[in-house]
Amino acid sequence: MTGTKQFTQESGTGATHSGRWLALSVLVFGILLVAIDATVLGLATPALSEDLKPSGNQLLWIGDIYSFVIAGLLVSMGSLGDRIGRKKLLLTGATAFGAFSVLCAYATSPEMMIAARALLGVAGATLMPSTLALIRNIFHDPKERSLAIGVWGAAASGGAAVGPVVGGFLLEHFYWGSVFLINLPVMAVMVVVGSKLLPESKSRISGPWDLLSVGLSLVGVIAVVYAIKEVAAHGFTWTVAATAALGSACLYAFVRRQLRLTAPLLDMRLFRHRGFSGAVLADLLTVLGLSGLVFFLSQFLQLVQSRSPLEAGLAELPAALGAVVTGLIAGHWARRFSVRSVVTGGLAAIGLALGMVTLVHRETGYPLLGVALLIVGLGAGFSFTVTADVILSSVPKEQAGSASAVSETAYELGAALGIALLGSIVTGAYQAFTAPAGVPAAVADAAHESLGGAVEAAKGLDPATAQSMVTAAQDAFVDGLRLASGVGAVVLLATAAAAWFLLRGQRLQGGIEH
Repeated sequence: MTGTKQFTQESGTGATHSGRWLALSVLVFGILLVAIDATVLGLATPALSEDLKPSGNQLLWIGDIYSFVIAGLLVSMGSLGDRIGRKKLLLTGATAFGAFSVLCAYATSPEMMIAARALLGVAGATLMPSTLALIRNIFHDPKERSLAIGVWGAAASGGAAVGPVVGGFLLEHFYWGSVFLINLPVMAVMVVVGSKLLPESKSRISGPWDLLSVGLSLVGVIAVVYAIKEVAAHGFTWTVAATAALGSACLYAFVRRQLRLTAPLLDMRLFRHRGFSGAVLADLLTVLGLSGLVFFLSQFLQLVQSRSPLEAGLAELPAALGAVVTGLIAGHWARRFSVRSVVTGGLAAIGLALGMVTLVHRETGYPLLGVALLIVGLGAGFSFTVTADVILSSVPKEQAGSASAVSETAYELGAALGIALLGSIVTGAYQAFTAPAGVPAAVADAAHESLGGAVEAAKGLDPATAQSMVTAAQDAFVDGLRLASGVGAVVLLATAAAAWFLLRGQRLQGGIEH
């Protein structure tokens, strides 16, 4: 997977125009799988909470364990794809993704749900690096590749758009587990069609797949992110310190080992490219800043504003639609103007939109939120599409697997850290609300676990007391959402400023830079 390894193609990588775009259509299904799964969980959270009755901490684990595992395994799976073939890894991962989606759908306890989401993360880690790496090796013309990346990004946004609507429809007519079953037809089409249309690509690597490096990466990432999550939620303890030390030691050992291996899982020389490092950092911080809104928005729409799951899904459409529109033109704009102006402008727009979310309250009308979501989508379409192109264009095609894995690791690590940090902010603000006088201690404790728990616990109280407790819980939840959005806005604006300098002089192939 290093720059010295020779890239080989076991079949033609779309030598014809139609062959290239047909191959891309299959890769789009892979992104749809991941995007749909990420969006439907937020919609299903209220119903899932009522059925499985997870604690607030368990609910956060259900949300972030998927990203934790993916972040810990992406580099390893990218390296595995280089060795056994990216097509083979992609189709195997799609099959596993479908199987583990069934486990999620029929989970009977919070613990089972967390375990199923972890397994889903293992499968997801096989899909994500393969898609971008294949695009890099299928599309050799820079402008065609930019458009392909734009289509790839639009597919992810389309999945984000379709997921909530389809998920909302399913939740209105079936039980919450049905939202995971929508992965199955997508997986089936991808495996059947992909086996016929996708070309195989891999590198000639003489060394073995280093299992010790796999373990160091996985343990290191999960331990460090877990420590951050626990500090944000419960404060510093010696157990947290020990966990952080373990994770840091594992990651240090991982880096040292990669520098010594002749065929490392991750070529550390990739980070010598300033554009590559700047784009990766921008992606990580952008996803971190957005994660609070993404994860808690559905709960706000359903449990605070009393929208149905389908209505909540439709309310979230502007963000996805905006990202589809700008994703398709981002590459052209980056060549016409400059990489850093398009990325910086997109990030600043997201920061502005998150600032608008700090103005919402329990009875805020939809126009404010709808405009904010549209701006988020427009900005994300510009920034994510161009940074993906920068990452792939900064390295030789032989290193596409490494570059894609690092890019996706940054994305997933940002999501995991964002849910951990911003989620802890929301949870901390929420748990500070005071239950009305006369509410039994057991009911108050249940209400403080989560907003869904408060709604459920209130059913056993008299109407006046129940309404008072639910209103207090909703106001506390909104306070947390506003605070998390404010922090996210600061992160995005700071990232925009950093990107302006880090991406100075960076250009896409076939374009000019100012």
